[in-house]
Amino acid sequence: MIELFSGLDAWVLVSLLLALTFVLAFEFINGFHDTANAVATVIYTKAMPPHLAVFFSGVFNFLGVLLGGVGVAYAIVHLLPVELLINVNTGHGLAMVFSLLAAAITWNLGTWYFGIPASSSHTLIGSILGVGLANALINDIPLGDGVNWQKAIDIAMSLVVSPMAGFAVAALVLIGLKWWRPLSKMHKTPEQRRKLDDKKHPPFWNRLVLVVSAMGVSFVHGSNDGQKGIGLIMLVLIGIVPAKFVLDLNSTTYQIERTRDATLHMSQFYQRNAATLGEFLALGKANASDLPEQFSCNPQQTEPTIAALQSSLQGVTDYHSLDAEKRVEVRRYLLCLDDTAKKVGKLPGLEAREKADLEKLRKDLTATTEYAPFWVIVAVALALGLGTMVGWKRVVLTVGEKIGKQGMTYAQGMSAQITAACAIGMANVFALPVSTTHVLSSGVAGTMVANKSGLQGGTVKTILLAWVLTLPASMGLAAGLFWLASKAIG
Repeated sequence: MIELFSGLDAWVLVSLLLALTFVLAFEFINGFHDTANAVATVIYTKAMPPHLAVFFSGVFNFLGVLLGGVGVAYAIVHLLPVELLINVNTGHGLAMVFSLLAAAITWNLGTWYFGIPASSSHTLIGSILGVGLANALINDIPLGDGVNWQKAIDIAMSLVVSPMAGFAVAALVLIGLKWWRPLSKMHKTPEQRRKLDDKKHPPFWNRLVLVVSAMGVSFVHGSNDGQKGIGLIMLVLIGIVPAKFVLDLNSTTYQIERTRDATLHMSQFYQRNAATLGEFLALGKANASDLPEQFSCNPQQTEPTIAALQSSLQGVTDYHSLDAEKRVEVRRYLLCLDDTAKKVGKLPGLEAREKADLEKLRKDLTATTEYAPFWVIVAVALALGLGTMVGWKRVVLTVGEKIGKQGMTYAQGMSAQITAACAIGMANVFALPVSTTHVLSSGVAGTMVANKSGLQGGTVKTILLAWVLTLPASMGLAAGLFWLASKAIG
């Protein structure tokens, strides 16, 4: 990590440290919102003491971030169009990063203050979309090209479907538990358990399931939401000190060879499917001299881009041997080829087997650009854990007592947590960001309906209002801040 600071101008160094602080502050506040949801049920039901619960939640969040990969991280990054990602400079990168972070932090703090389980995921995604659209307006780019809309639609679907699935599945799980053991003590609330049984804690097996499922939610939360912080930090590093982070400088010779081979195999793939792809890619009609000085990503320049990339990587066994400008150039080529391959994969006429081959080539192509240094992962995990320990009380009260007209039973807690852990875990498999807040809250609401407890209309309306307003509010804030920052830097 020390080499991160070497050779930087003082103003760049200060900007970098400030930007990293902003990201970690966002993740710290994320702990108020989302990680608090992961332990809300286990604390409310008194299955674990609060400080023990948040400590172990922090540990499992750390493990989730550590073992979760970077698929979700780069799903967030690629909400921005490839043109914005490949042509970023230090000033532009600073404006982009500070605008989206300031917007996300402002909205998160406001909703946390009022104890509303708002979604950090919605907030972050809205902020990124706001920056992308503002950038399009400022630079006279069509709004359709200002954001990676296909990625945005995929993420929006996961954010909409996951709470609905959480509501329905948690309700069904509770109905199953009531059918299986209708007279079990797991259907008591903590208050009923204290009054009727003179016991403070849940029955042993219920307690065990509550604890294990809470740690499961913490683990998958770390894997999903922690990766969003990783993606933000990588945006910061690539935007402010591109020479050191546009490529993974720790890549092995084998990884670089895989990248180089992927470009060769991709060229062969396009030639093999020339009858289907020839017109879209202008195969055989372009050469390296057609690449513009201000590089832009155009499918019809795919062949010269492949040739230029192979030339740049010829004989390279260590990315340190490339100068700063060449590293940026290589990343531009790689991102452009990946973006084109993604578009090609959605064209009609390609067989399913060919599409699967193309996906494998894309993974090899991005192996040295989609990465995160270990210190980034550790920093995000620590920020999440510390945020949980400071701000959990407000959200725990909302989830435990204010969603339903009655307190939550042990069976409801188990149903909601098991559902949330499975839903978020599935989202991680498909590299889709989801909201822990909304999945768990909707799961609790589903169990309240299934238990015929009824819902508190005021709380539900507040949560729904936050769900509806978060995206446009964060988009507007980020867009306005980015417009002001862009004017300031000229």
